[in-house]
Amino acid sequence: MVIQTLDDKIHCKGIYSNGQLLYNFDEFDFASVDATWDYDIALADTNAAIASLLCGGKTLAEVCPDLLRHRWEAANGRLLAFYKSFVTSKINLDKHCFYDLVPERFLLEFCEIKNKITKYIVENYETPDNYDFLKQLAKFTYNIRNQQLNIDYSELASEAHKLKTRNFIKKTKYIKPYIGYNIFGTKTGRLTVNKGYFPILTLDSDYRKILKPQNNYFIELDYNAAELRVLLGLNGSEQPQQDLHQWNIDNLYRGIGTREEAKKRIFAWLYNPQSKDYLSNRFYERDKVLEKYWDGSYVKTPFKRKIEADSHHALNYLIQSTTSDLVLSNAFKLVEVLKDRNSFISFTLHDSIVVDFDDSDREIMDDLLRVFSETSFGIFNVNLSAGKTYGEMKRIEWTP
Repeated sequence: MVIQTLDDKIHCKGIYSNGQLLYNFDEFDFASVDATWDYDIALADTNAAIASLLCGGKTLAEVCPDLLRHRWEAANGRLLAFYKSFVTSKINLDKHCFYDLVPERFLLEFCEIKNKITKYIVENYETPDNYDFLKQLAKFTYNIRNQQLNIDYSELASEAHKLKTRNFIKKTKYIKPYIGYNIFGTKTGRLTVNKGYFPILTLDSDYRKILKPQNNYFIELDYNAAELRVLLGLNGSEQPQQDLHQWNIDNLYRGIGTREEAKKRIFAWLYNPQSKDYLSNRFYERDKVLEKYWDGSYVKTPFKRKIEADSHHALNYLIQSTTSDLVLSNAFKLVEVLKDRNSFISFTLHDSIVVDFDDSDREIMDDLLRVFSETSFGIFNVNLSAGKTYGEMKRIEWTP
């Protein structure tokens, strides 16, 4: 059985199944669902195939078979017309369910075409090697997308005379106060944010203070020298249990230079294939890693991604992709630690996780740090920061 959900918001419960629109799920057997187009919380514990994951995030228009294209374009045109009318009428779709605003006849037609495209994808596309990971990621980002941010623009009142600040407020004040990640926004798998959602990944540090937690404070977990540690893991090397840049000074660079100089040196060498640095390569063995994970045309990561890459980009793609997937895979574990707690993951950046933390959950702080530190490449050193706003995050040393 193929079904479609009628809205992607948690509070909007409606599906299309067997030619009918259903809003009461008391007797509906979700376990019998074979496929749907996109992830929905109702299918979280089922084996239903997610067609959008099978086709690598392509749009319905991009994968629609020729036989259905005319019907799809007509239905999609009507859909866009409805959305345009909602914008003109200033209807807030975050508060209203889509299916309450459009004719039932249109929903039936649109969902039936969507069903046919979904069935076509399931029957004609191979399952990606990293499908299970993508399904977990779809669930993770779905939950974040349904958590409203606590945004306080009054924090910028003292700077409202600045043109830059006024432009920022104008640009962001009327977009959705949610974070809608695109899990297919980059070829390496690093997340991007969909247009119309709060731009957390590109938020200027001057404006981070407008983000406040729903609970007591934000805590941020990130890895010390994450990309270098991933490189060591790819090479099967042990992880030094101290600041990695200082370790490089003491063990590779003969005690010469500051931490900042050591950091610049290692990254200048790491991502420039033409750069030669015997002391760096002696331990990190860049070429050996490339031989293992790049076949001359494609990078194949430990997280089962296959990324087309030339010699100039291969190592960069390998490390960035693996680092991102490693952080996200451990974020999935943190979700389980936080289950049934007041605290929750508010958002993720490329190499860190930000938790909206309730002080009543202090007893699990050790578990959070331990779980995040335990990676498939060994124990990574974890940095912990906390603050009353996202703009006031300060590094702290946690004492159990």
